[in-house]
Amino acid sequence: MDTLAAPFAFGDLQGCLTPLRRLLAQLSPPEDTPLWFTGDLVNRGPESLGTLREIVGFGPRAKAVLGNHDVHLLAVAAGIRRQKADDTFGDILEAPDAPELLDWIRYRPFVHLEDGVLMVHAGVVPQWDTTLVLELADELQRALRAPNWPETLAALYQKGPTRWSPDLPRMDRLRVAFNAFTRVRFCTADGEMEFSANGAPENSPAGFLPWFDAPDRRTSDITVVFGHWAALGLLMRDNVIGLDSGCVWGNRLSAVRLAGDPASRTVAQVECADCRNNR
Repeated sequence: MDTLAAPFAFGDLQGCLTPLRRLLAQLSPPEDTPLWFTGDLVNRGPESLGTLREIVGFGPRAKAVLGNHDVHLLAVAAGIRRQKADDTFGDILEAPDAPELLDWIRYRPFVHLEDGVLMVHAGVVPQWDTTLVLELADELQRALRAPNWPETLAALYQKGPTRWSPDLPRMDRLRVAFNAFTRVRFCTADGEMEFSANGAPENSPAGFLPWFDAPDRRTSDITVVFGHWAALGLLMRDNVIGLDSGCVWGNRLSAVRLAGDPASRTVAQVECADCRNNR
């Protein structure tokens, strides 16, 4: 990724269209530059419909993975979950092009791997190597693209195991993958996931640590780019990049140029005070 067309990866947008446009104007990427999005394109911010249409309008240069808010929108549209008081994607549900937009979301992947960089919304468990991550993501993606996808999505929201095992039944296997890709922040060294805590790493629950700090994490040989964790803020390491810097909470929207050499990666940010969610 050391060419001029190295991708720019963006943190969680959550319906913050104006900051995205400001950041793109600041970056001025050539028209063939890939634009990666770490999921949660919509919800909580003021312009979910406009943001989604903007990303769709980028065509194939936009690489977006599914985040928990994107999947929540699909679940509400399918009648699986109720719309919450702080959801702000009603404009999408009421839009004349809603069916096309929702299908576009449903066909996004859970992970994207290219040139040694893996993008996921939330994270992975330490026992998974890259091959297994791709296998699990493919299994989930095929399930959500099948005709009976509403039934599958409803089942994914049911309670299930929080620890990976290769012997899990199919639906439990999918639930663990779904929750890791879209929800995980903390886990134990042996991969037990915890979902109630969303604070900073220094406030991790007893016995838990950030998923990317788990010892012997089997994806440490590649660079993992993720979002989802606003309290973490921007994180830049050679093999881990966290990009959710809390735009929807009035903080900043971040993007990084994914050069192959970590020393050549550059970060750009814009303020998001005008996108703050006060709910």
